[in-house]
Amino acid sequence: MAMYFMFMLPGILLMVWAQSKVKGSYSKYSKVANSRGLTGAQAARMVLDDNGLHDVQIEMVKGELSDHYDPRKRVLRLSQGIHSVPSIAAVAVAAHEAGHAIQHATGYAPLKTRTAIVPIVNIGSNLGIFVIIGGVLLNMAGMAWLGIALFGLSTVFALVTLPVEFDASKRAKVALVHAGIVDGGVANGPEGKGVDNMLDSAAWTYVAGFAASLLTLLYYVMMVAGMRRD
Repeated sequence: MAMYFMFMLPGILLMVWAQSKVKGSYSKYSKVANSRGLTGAQAARMVLDDNGLHDVQIEMVKGELSDHYDPRKRVLRLSQGIHSVPSIAAVAVAAHEAGHAIQHATGYAPLKTRTAIVPIVNIGSNLGIFVIIGGVLLNMAGMAWLGIALFGLSTVFALVTLPVEFDASKRAKVALVHAGIVDGGVANGPEGKGVDNMLDSAAWTYVAGFAASLLTLLYYVMMVAGMRRD
């Protein structure tokens, strides 16, 4: 148990720090109005239309920062605090999600890969830990390694997620300037810096998620490798 916490503690601390950072940025920039008075939904619509994605719909969903793009239904869903609020945080998050819609439309490879592996990742992440435990309890190394392979799919998913999210943020920053939504279309202005802060903070949550998943996987690898030595 002590070894488990030794592996997990860095990931947990990074997750807590990342969540605190993004919540702090959101709290700050959700109170700062953008100069054009555009809500997140209006900004997302402008970015989508600017990229020819007139058929992508925008809906409001419950929750805080529950924003996401659904590639199956081609719907961009924004939380109430993003959808209907004319803040820097709102246009930043909305444009980020619109960035995913642009990725989908242009066939961005990492997004296609992530979408394709979702079904097997769901199976692997749910079954993997039970197969590992079963292999350890039955002293069946082969079964335990199978469990690690299944669990490892979630780590692969977290890794593939990194370029997807970073690229969406990059597209969002460019799109907001190109559409004249922030700083009157001038790059590196004060509103753009707020957008950068908001999206860069959010990016750390994905880095932390990958780190936590990788550390957990390494712990299980070490545990199963120890079976053979025993």
